[in-house]
Parts: sequence; structure tokens; C-alpha cells
Amino acid sequence: MEYKENIEEEQKQIKEIWGDMLKYAPSKICGTLGNAIIVPVYTSLLPPEQYGLYTLSIAFLSFLCIIFSDWVGLSGLRFFRLAQINNGLNKYLSILITILSVNLILMYILSFLLKDFFYSFFKITPIYLLAILVLIIPVAIRALLFQILRAQLKPVAFTFSTILNQILTIGLSVFIIKTFHLGAFSLLLAMGISITFIDILLIFQSNIISYLKFTKPEMKYILPIAKYGVPIALTSLSTWVINQSNKFIINDIKGFKELGYVGVAYGVTLPLLMTIFSIITVAAIPRIIRMYEEKIDVKNIVSKITGYYILISLPIIFIMSIYAKEFVGLLADSRFLDAYKLVPYFAFGTFFMGLTDYTTLQYHLSNKTYIDFIIKIISGVIGICLNIFLIPEMGLIGLGIATLGANFIYYFLSAIIVLPNLSLKYPVKQLINMFFGFFILYGVYLIIHKAEIISAPIQMALLLFVFYFIYFLFEGRFKNKKLIQ
Repeated sequence: MEYKENIEEEQKQIKEIWGDMLKYAPSKICGTLGNAIIVPVYTSLLPPEQYGLYTLSIAFLSFLCIIFSDWVGLSGLRFFRLAQINNGLNKYLSILITILSVNLILMYILSFLLKDFFYSFFKITPIYLLAILVLIIPVAIRALLFQILRAQLKPVAFTFSTILNQILTIGLSVFIIKTFHLGAFSLLLAMGISITFIDILLIFQSNIISYLKFTKPEMKYILPIAKYGVPIALTSLSTWVINQSNKFIINDIKGFKELGYVGVAYGVTLPLLMTIFSIITVAAIPRIIRMYEEKIDVKNIVSKITGYYILISLPIIFIMSIYAKEFVGLLADSRFLDAYKLVPYFAFGTFFMGLTDYTTLQYHLSNKTYIDFIIKIISGVIGICLNIFLIPEMGLIGLGIATLGANFIYYFLSAIIVLPNLSLKYPVKQLINMFFGFFILYGVYLIIHKAEIISAPIQMALLLFVFYFIYFLFEGRFKNKKLIQ
């Protein structure tokens, strides 16, 4: 009887996750389209050197956000339900705001003391450092409020704000570049204006002001946040090392032009792919956290959504990789075409990085994020070493190999270090069916690509259709066979 109830509860939660995915989907689809538009628009308006400077500025901004703000928002998501159950939501959110404010003040003090180091190490000029330090305030507020919206299960509000943010940023960027001719600085200015407007909107959507009140900090709230959040910050910093530090290394060795190519390859892979793939996690994780806090077994649900991720992401990444040159030609100015060399490495690196959202969820649920930090720092150090050794010898290809290698090592370690009762069950039959799909897909690719009778975008769409047709054909055969037996 209990087993039947668990199955029914799992099916109910899966349906609710699918329902939330449909509500989040418009924001993610528009976000993907926005990211696809950004690269051709920005690369047509900026030369490689200016685009490289913009890429470097965003990488440095993300570095500061990881250390001082992002982990506060993630803590807001993780412990929101627990604070709600214990009737301590007002104190909890007030403490989160206090921690974020103290962090930003500390950041400004350190930035002033270390400004000369930042100028030399990150190759940031004073005006860009100042712009980044101002921009981080609205960015940090947005990160926290977005996580609170997720915790409140308000996917429609989240979707609306995300879409509006994307439209405003792109529109303002084009206007400022064409009107004031400020180069890369135009993009940072546009981001600051649009995100500030979105922050005001998010304050009303989350109704956070009604929760806030002056409260004495209590260790029972601060300690769990610190125990959970600080390892996340260190882990995210390791992720930054894997996927962003290569930009500083190649800029130091090759200059801003090569960095511009890296920025384009990054722009057409990681943000583009992760935006659409994260439809699953953005909908599923808040519900999984709620279930786990209510003592419900979540292992089977996590395994199922992992299977969905693999089924959706891998065919897209495979096709993107074999059409790398055509893909970059569609989404970037011709001056940046050499970026295609990096696309297969970045695309598969993104796949493994996305897969770790599911393999590392066990550490977040059990509040053992220090494990995540340890395995991420190992992969991050390996990534830096690979970049230092491979970039001087192999250039862009060496950078691509290093990025893919570091992301794969992170996934591999998270897959073999498993906590009790939280291990994943990999969908073996699904993977076998996918193998047949890829085998036939590649055969069709060799035929239609050589014939050159249809355009590349239509070829890619056709191959995606072929893969899923073959996959579901084999799925049907296996199911029928099982029924007969």
C-alpha cells in the first residue's frame, strides 16, 4: 500500500513539474532567442577587440557575483520552504538581505584596496572596473529576487520579468551603441539600466517588502546559510575557473582579438544551450527541495528528469557540433568565423556541465555542498593546468580541449561519489535507443551534407527529426516486446 502511494505521489509530482516547465518555457525560449540575437547584433556593431573587452568585463562581473552575491540567492531558494514551515520567513529573508548588503560593502572595500591588482591581473581599465562595481548592485538584487520567485512557485511572474529583461537589454544596447558610440561600455550601461528597472518590478512581484523587518541576526539562520552558501560560492568559483578563466589566459597570450573569438564561441553555446536546457531544473528543483524537506523519497524523480535532460540535450549538441562552421556563420558576423573551431568542445562541455546539475543535486539536498566544492576545485585546477599547457601550443583548439576536459572530470567525479539513498539510476535502455538514433542520424548527415541540396538550418532541423523518429521507433518496439512477453 505504501509503495503504491509513493508511485502515485511521484506521478503527481512529475505532472506538476511538467506543468511548471510549461509555465517557465516561454521565458527560457525567449531567453534562448534573445541569446541567439545578441551575438549577431553585438558582433555586427563591435569589432573583435571591443567584443573581446565586453567578454572580459562580463567574465570579471561574474567573478565578483560568485564570491559576493549569487550564493545568497541560492540559499534563499534552498531554505525558503524550511523557514516557511517554521514560521520564520520574515526573519530569514531579512537576514538574507543583510548578508547581501554586508557582502557588497566588503566587496567595495576590497576592490579599493586591490584595484591595482585587478587592473594588472584582469586587464581591466579604471572606467570599466567602476562600471562593473556599479553594475553588480542591480545584478545581485535581481539574482536574489529571481530565486525568491522560484521558491514562491511563481513561474508566470518569473517568465514575464525574464523576457522583459532580455528585450530591454538588447534594445538599449543597440540604441546606446549607435547613438553614443561608446563601444563595449555601451553594453554595460544598457545592462545597468534594464536590470535596475527589472529589480523594481521584481520587488513588487515577490512582495518582499512585506516580509522585511528589522531583526537581530540569529545564528540558527546564519549558520545554515553559511554552511550551505559558502561552499556553493567556492564551487561556483571553480566553475568560473573552468569556463571563464581561459578568457583571461588567452587574452594574456594572444590578445583581445582571439578573446573575441572565444567570446563568440561561448555566446553561441553555453548561454544559448543552458537557457533552454534549464527549463527542467528551474521547474523541478524547487519542487524536489519541497518534497525532500517533507521526507518524501526523491531519488526516482531525480533519475527521471535526468533522463529527460539527456534525451533533449544530446541530439541538439551533436548536431550543433557537426555543423559548427555553419552555425557560427548564422549567428555571428563573418569577422568572427574562426570561433567555430571551439563550438564542439564548448557544446559538449556544456552538456556535461548541465548533467552535473542532476548528479550534484544530492549534495545540495543533504547540505553537503563541501563535497561539490572539493570535486569542482579538483576539476578547476586541472582545467587551469590544461589551459596553461595547451593554449600556447594549440591556440583556440587547446583552449577548447581544456574546457571540455575540465567539465567532463567534474561530471565524472560527481557521478562516482554518491551519497546513500540519493544515487541516480541511469536510463540504460534510453541510452541504447539513442545510440541507434545517432548512428542513423550521422549516416543521413553524410548524404545530405555532401549533396548540398538544402540549406544548413533545414538540414539541422531534418536531422533532429530523423533522430527522434528513430529513437521513438525503437522505444515503441521495446515496449511492444515487453508487453508480448
